Amino acid sequence: MSYNIIKTMKNSTTGEPIVVLLLDGLSEVLEIESLNEALATAKLFNCNSDSGWLYEVRSGGKIYKTNITRG
Repeated sequence: MSYNIIKTMKNSTTGEPIVVLLLDGLSEVLEIESLNEALATAKLFNCNSDSGWLYEVRSGGKIYKTNITRG
């Protein structure tokens, strides 16, 4: 089973959420084989997000939340 990372942003005009899948270096949807690696990556992205975007892990229609710690 592979895992994807989704990024949730807000439209600056309407305030509506915009959800996108992260891509790899070849412009294909990023697939991570390990749940632990995917969660660690999403957590790192959340810690480093200065825009307030939210990163979560997705697989098989299920969303895995990360413990969000922002500096």
